[in-house]
Amino acid sequence: MNDSPSPFTIHNFRAYWASRLTMTLAQYAMLLIIGWQTYNIARDSGMSVAGASGQLALIGLLQFLPLFVITPFAGLAADRLNRRNVARAMILLQFICATVLAWLTWRDTIDLAALFVIAVFLGIARGFAGPALSALAPNLVPKAVLPNAIALSSIAWQVGMIVGPAIGGYLYVIDAALPYIAAAGLFLLSTVAIGLIGDVPRPAITGAQRPVGQVVDGLHYVWRNKMVLGAITLDLFAVFLAGATALFPVYARDILEVGATGLSQLAMAPAIGAALTALYFSFRPLRTNVGPKMLWSVAIFGFATVVFGLSTSMPLSLAMLFVVGAADMFSVYIRQSLIQLHTPDDKRGRVSSVSLLTISASNEFGDFFSGSLAFLIGPVLAVVSGGIGAIVTVALWSRIFPVLRTTRTFDPPDELVEEAPEDSLQEHTP
Repeated sequence: MNDSPSPFTIHNFRAYWASRLTMTLAQYAMLLIIGWQTYNIARDSGMSVAGASGQLALIGLLQFLPLFVITPFAGLAADRLNRRNVARAMILLQFICATVLAWLTWRDTIDLAALFVIAVFLGIARGFAGPALSALAPNLVPKAVLPNAIALSSIAWQVGMIVGPAIGGYLYVIDAALPYIAAAGLFLLSTVAIGLIGDVPRPAITGAQRPVGQVVDGLHYVWRNKMVLGAITLDLFAVFLAGATALFPVYARDILEVGATGLSQLAMAPAIGAALTALYFSFRPLRTNVGPKMLWSVAIFGFATVVFGLSTSMPLSLAMLFVVGAADMFSVYIRQSLIQLHTPDDKRGRVSSVSLLTISASNEFGDFFSGSLAFLIGPVLAVVSGGIGAIVTVALWSRIFPVLRTTRTFDPPDELVEEAPEDSLQEHTP
């Protein structure tokens, strides 16, 4: 038997990959239209560009707050409960959200209040689903191919980010309710796919036995492991400062003037860059100088964000967003590989929850920050200053966490090399 099979030869990983792809397609089709409807309802009601940007900020905040509250406990749930069942329940909750939005949009009764309430429920669903899915993935493949599996999993995510906005934007032109109807169908397919995953090993939790103590154990592990802490917080501050996606509706309607289809293209451009980068890594995994390359990729991410913020040309904007996505995927690939390989399996759910919390802080709360900054100083200055902030963050983190500059390979410390049961990990189909 091949000791390092392709992840796609493993039945459980194929089911996982299909579930993640369909879920991501649905999420990004839906989130794009939620932002577009929010901005347009605000503008059509007489709000200024700044005021409507503030409504986009509120959407981001309402998604982040439940994530902030529940994520540490969601990580514990991923370590204590059946990870497949947790993910399945949260995908179904997102299905309900899509169905409600489809109904309200079809009846032409959608308003800001409904969009805000749905944003809260989506934050809850993603808060529980993220740690469960992240912690599940390393249980499905042998350690030798985990970086390849992470790259392939990222491809599912990035393809969803490419095609999802296309589904949302182009279906919206036909009928405003269609993106939500399509999202509901995709969430159902995702639920079916994750149900096809067979039994996977789940180690007993070590250390504290009380739930609160176990949550603290996970947080303490992240704090003590400077590699994990540095990688997680680098993404937190860089993307928090340089996140421009929340302001895509502003650029599509009032700066580039490209409408709903142009909004889809803006959302697709970084995802295409990211998907091609992930595809490259799935065939040619990165092996050397991983820490320095992660730092450089985040710096390039910040520079491309600055150029996008200043651009009034659609082709230049799309090109810079392509670079943003490629650089971000470069960093994500390295960061996720380091975090998964440098974390014991019995803590992966809790460490993944901390990682998800920082990702949510950089994305959803970053959306709130970007929208609020746009309200105060305008969208262009908000994006440009954020890109500069990401570059400054790289310089600071290379000093605060020197391990990021000196890490050359993904190899974990000897104490994390576990005695994985090969027969359960290498579950090949005939």
